[in-house]
Amino acid sequence: MTEIDETLAAIGPRLRTLRRDRGRTLAEVAEETGISISTLSRLESGKRRPTLELLLPLARSHRVALDQLVAAPATGDPRIHLRPVRRSRGSVLVPLTHYPGRIQVFKQVLAPRPPRLVTHEGYEWLYVLAGTLRLVIGDREHVLGPGEAVEFDTAEPHWFGPADESSVEILHLFGPRGDHAAVRVTKP
Repeated sequence: MTEIDETLAAIGPRLRTLRRDRGRTLAEVAEETGISISTLSRLESGKRRPTLELLLPLARSHRVALDQLVAAPATGDPRIHLRPVRRSRGSVLVPLTHYPGRIQVFKQVLAPRPPRLVTHEGYEWLYVLAGTLRLVIGDREHVLGPGEAVEFDTAEPHWFGPADESSVEILHLFGPRGDHAAVRVTKP
């Protein structure tokens, strides 16, 4: 069996696992994607070779990147292969998730820069790891230190960055409009 054959053979079980983990039936996926139940069943069982025309709607339906369907790490390998993106003025963005349409998680190191308020669809959560964060929402300003968190609707004009001339390191979660953090606290 060639490497390509092995890669293609692994897609079916991966599709089945994604569907079952999300508690979805073949009928639900078929309705959403327009792919017949029998074709989905044959894909999942390895009796049908996956094609790009089938994988694209399935990736959208399961809300995963196409490369996660095709070349996900081997089962049992917990390593995450991060690819930092260097931004202008010394800022660094490290995507921690790749799930289109769902909450995106980033680790960011923000270098000093002038404030520029923006608005867009969505909801954001920021958690300060190191340094001091300045957050401007409309005409309100907040300063947060390590261990502090904030959440806000991005439809409001906002900007965030270092509160002084040092960099600030944060965890940044961005989700679709209407998503809110669910914090559960249990008492000992």
